[in-house]
Amino acid sequence: MLPFNFGPVELILILIIVSMLFGVGKLPEVFGAVGKGIREFRKESGLEAQKKAQADAAIEKSVNGDTSAPQA
Repeated sequence: MLPFNFGPVELILILIIVSMLFGVGKLPEVFGAVGKGIREFRKESGLEAQKKAQADAAIEKSVNGDTSAPQA
């Protein structure tokens, strides 16, 4: 399922507009940069979620009375 409920007509229209703005020769570079940005965003958001889960686990251990040192 595509985000924001874009249909095939909308995607084709967006592709035409982007190709007019950047030229057909630059499209691989543009979409490559967009792909790298999306991958970096997913990677960083996953790391933040993992850090938050570790912090939550450490807080829960301290609330439950576990006095062992939290793992890094």
